[in-house]
Amino acid sequence: MAMVGLFWVTADAVYVGSPPAADGGCVRLTAAGLDAVGPDDSRSWSWEELRSAVVADVPVEGSSGRAAKLLGSVAAAAVGAFLGEGPRAMVLRLETRHGPVEVTVHAAAAGGYGADEAALSQDLLARFVAGTADPGVVAAWGREHASNGTPKTAERAALLRSWAQG
Repeated sequence: MAMVGLFWVTADAVYVGSPPAADGGCVRLTAAGLDAVGPDDSRSWSWEELRSAVVADVPVEGSSGRAAKLLGSVAAAAVGAFLGEGPRAMVLRLETRHGPVEVTVHAAAAGGYGADEAALSQDLLARFVAGTADPGVVAAWGREHASNGTPKTAERAALLRSWAQG
């Protein structure tokens, strides 16, 4: 499994935010479209049915140093576990043929996402909707590389840029 921007990539699937929660909830990207899977219901939209897709409430990491970020992530995770809180919720706002829809997704980055990666991810998601980028390219990368873990920051940004180019 690997986190690249706002996407969680496994050998089997590509998710917006985190992989499936304990209740099975997740948002999965496929070549055909977007699947929102929940404990009580599931919904799917083809790329052609979507007018836009934007992730709101993305936690962005601060400008503090690497050690502070790591300690902050560990502390936040510990406090969250103590309080029974899960990962931070984000909102995937979809504009469909039939109107707006909001779907909750969870952040996979405990300390927040880098601003550049978040912006590149939003751009890539918009390109999936526009049909100018192929989520199958991300899935193919996952089958080949996700078992190596999350790439370093510069490589993640380069991957997002290359995926956006098709």
